[in-house]
Amino acid sequence: MNTGAPRARRGAIVLSGLILTGAVFMLCLCVGSVPIAFRDTLDVLRGALTGAAREDYIGVILLRRRLPRVLCAGLIGASLSLSGAVMQGLLRNSLADGSTLGVSSGASLGAAVAIVTGFSATVGELSGTTLMAILFAALSLAGVLGLAYALDKSLSTQTIILLGVVYGMLVSALLTLLITFSGEKLRTITFWTLGSLASVTWGSVGLLTGAFIVFSAVLLPHAQALDLFALGESRAAHLGVSVRRTKVVCMAAVCALCGVCVSVGGGIGFVGLVTPHMARLVVGPSHKRLLPACLVGGANFLMLCDLAARTLFSPRELPIGVITSIIGAAVFIALYAKRGRHDAEA
Repeated sequence: MNTGAPRARRGAIVLSGLILTGAVFMLCLCVGSVPIAFRDTLDVLRGALTGAAREDYIGVILLRRRLPRVLCAGLIGASLSLSGAVMQGLLRNSLADGSTLGVSSGASLGAAVAIVTGFSATVGELSGTTLMAILFAALSLAGVLGLAYALDKSLSTQTIILLGVVYGMLVSALLTLLITFSGEKLRTITFWTLGSLASVTWGSVGLLTGAFIVFSAVLLPHAQALDLFALGESRAAHLGVSVRRTKVVCMAAVCALCGVCVSVGGGIGFVGLVTPHMARLVVGPSHKRLLPACLVGGANFLMLCDLAARTLFSPRELPIGVITSIIGAAVFIALYAKRGRHDAEA
C-alpha cells in the first residue's frame, strides 16, 4: 500500500497551519490603534529573546500590552477549540462544547461575585476576579460530576447534558440576581461576561500556558478512544476502552481548562462549538488529526477575533465575545445549511 501521498498531505497541512499561525500572530502584533512596522516588531521580539529589550514606546506597547494579549488570545482559542472537539466526540453530540457541564457559567458567576463584593486578594499577577472565577469553576466541576455520578453511575450522555443544562440555568439566574444589585458595577460585569482580554498580564499568560500544557497532555492521548466512541459506548467498551474512566478524565480536564480560560478572558462563546466543525472539513473526522487541527484553528480564530474587537471601532473596544458570537453563528448556520443541502441531494 502506498502511504506516501497521505503522509505528504498531512505534512503539507501541518506546514500550512504553522505558516498561517505565524502570519496571524505577526499581523496581530503589528496592527492596532498604534500601527507598528513589521521590521520594528521583529526587532523588539529579537531583543526580548536576547535580553536587550527596547525601552521606547514601541517596545512598551508590544511587550507590556500587545504581546501578552495576543498570546492569551491564541492560548484561549486553542484551549476552547480542543475542549469543544473532545466534548463533541465524547458525548457524540455536535452541539456540545467545553461549557456543556456549566463550568464556564460557574466561573463567570465567581468573577461576578468578586466584582460585586470588591474582592481584591491577589496571587502574583492574578487578580481577585481571576482567583474567584477559578475557585467557582472548580466547585462547579466537583458539584456537577459528583451529582451526575450519584444519579447515574454509568455517567450516561443524557444525564450529563441534562445536568449541565439545569446547572447553567441555575447559574444564569444567580448571575442575573447579582447584576440586579450590582449598581455602578453593572457595566464591568456585563463587559466581563461578554469576554475581554483588555486587562491580561504576563501572569495571565503563565496561568494559561501551564493549564494548556497540563490538560492538553491529558486530552490529546485520548484521540483513539474518541474515535471508538463514535461507534457507540458499548462497542467502545468491547474494543477495550474504559468508558467511564475516559469520560471522567476527559470531562474533568476539559472543564478545568475552560474554567481557567473563562477566569482570564471572560465568557467567550462559539469558539469550542464552531472551530471543530471547520477543522473537520479540512482534516476529516479522525481525532488523531482533528485535535491538533483544532489547536491551530482555534488559536488563529480567536487571535483574529481579538484583533477585530480592538480595531474595528478604535479607540473604543468591543467585547471579544460579541465578535466570536456573530462570526460563529454565521459560520455555524452556513455549515448546517450546506450539510442540509448535501443530505437532501443524497
